[in-house]
Amino acid sequence: MELKDVRHLDTVQLQKGDALIVVDMQNDFMPGGALAVEKGDAFTAQVNELTALFKEHDLPVVFTQDWHPPDHDSFASQHPGKRAFDAYEAPGIGPVLWPDHAVQGTNGAEFYRGLDTRRAQAVIRKGYHKNKDSYSGFLENDHVTETGLDGYLRGRNVKRVFVCGLAADYCVYFTAVDGAAKGYEVFFLSDLTSPVGSPQDSVKNAVNGMRQKGVRFLKSTGIRR
Repeated sequence: MELKDVRHLDTVQLQKGDALIVVDMQNDFMPGGALAVEKGDAFTAQVNELTALFKEHDLPVVFTQDWHPPDHDSFASQHPGKRAFDAYEAPGIGPVLWPDHAVQGTNGAEFYRGLDTRRAQAVIRKGYHKNKDSYSGFLENDHVTETGLDGYLRGRNVKRVFVCGLAADYCVYFTAVDGAAKGYEVFFLSDLTSPVGSPQDSVKNAVNGMRQKGVRFLKSTGIRR
């Protein structure tokens, strides 16, 4: 994803205490999926290369996975008269409603077939409570309920996290800012993500939110062994 007027770090050297978080690279978010992200599959090979690099350095690799019940309250189908992407605000839900996606046990919820999942040392499922969505890999949208990711990373003595996946303006963004709020040094890998782009200013708001939280921007090509 190209980010205009955003300063990227030139390089970052991998070190002990680093971890890679790959967010929601699932079939329903890929082109042709129920909640397709444009070019969501375009950087799969680079993500695979990066997971191999982290494994080579014996650094944790964590995948997150949206895992919704079929009657999840974030689905427009659960709200008569509403359509996907309509504005909607409720505790733990919003700011828009979504098409049914990443339903537990369906092909759409499975990891994208091009993604090499063998190097994932942990998989954090999220969004499985009917009345709460979970954009962030760290916290559900009530901003209280933990997913378990923070506990896992602390148990592995992680200090810095590199975040990529889908989608840039939702789940990757919220994972990045929540990670920063929890005290991790966070690098947003802008070339290994793509946005939903709804509402219209979602990308701009995400970038501003990350800047405010001290998230730093980096391209995967700047990661050094």
